[in-house]
Amino acid sequence: MKPIKIIGDSLSDIPKELAVKYNISILPLTIRFGDEEYKDGIDLNPTQFFQKLKSAPETPSTSQVPPHDFLVEIENALNSGYEVIVINGSSGVSGTHQSAMMAKMQRESDDITVVDTHALSYACGMIVVEAARMAQAGKAKKDILERIEDMKGRVDHLFSVETLEYLKKGGRLSPAKAAIGTILNVKPILTIEDGKVENLDKVRGSKKIIPRMIELAKERGIQKGCEIIGLAHGDNAEGLELLKEEVMKEFEPRELVTTNIGCTIGTHTGPGILALLYLKG
Repeated sequence: MKPIKIIGDSLSDIPKELAVKYNISILPLTIRFGDEEYKDGIDLNPTQFFQKLKSAPETPSTSQVPPHDFLVEIENALNSGYEVIVINGSSGVSGTHQSAMMAKMQRESDDITVVDTHALSYACGMIVVEAARMAQAGKAKKDILERIEDMKGRVDHLFSVETLEYLKKGGRLSPAKAAIGTILNVKPILTIEDGKVENLDKVRGSKKIIPRMIELAKERGIQKGCEIIGLAHGDNAEGLELLKEEVMKEFEPRELVTTNIGCTIGTHTGPGILALLYLKG
């Protein structure tokens, strides 16, 4: 049985230490501030990104991982004797998964499997990490793919943004709704459904975000002592600590991972984002 190489993308927001520990190759999306171009997590880390975002005259743009980058990584793995599983962030918000599919079609090998998680940030990342753990433990490809499908069916996202400005700029919220929301100090709580960002709820004022996220997680099927919870933030370390305290008290997960929202997702949410990511049931 061949060893298995796991390849992901930077939409997964996997902490670097976990990527190194489990030999995961993370291919970066691209961020553009005007004429300046950066590779997510390589040329620009999240701290640098949010500092730059706050002072940028215009909102940056993002672009998917090119098919060629996937092809090179896949070829290297195959030539080293691996089977390959590529696990991508949601195709509903990025063309990166399609790039991976194009690379697979170019290479035409039964040793390549490409998976769309329909998830973002560490909701995607926890699937990638679990697959890599299993690969490192010598599990069969069939077992890894079954576990991926199980996690895809149970993963859930709850996240909130501090400002509505970036949702408006990205077309996720109308200018009129953004203006009214800002005046009323409305903070949306969002989720991912069918791979796309959807409004779930809203609260008045930042102090109500974490209590409502905890309530929603309970309503949506999180269990005390659950397998894993991921917590992510974008330039909101204080909020992350408060969320972590409540999550540990309420849910006592067997594994808790904290991470930074990366440059790509941060472009569309702005600073202040908090995310609660978990497996239901």
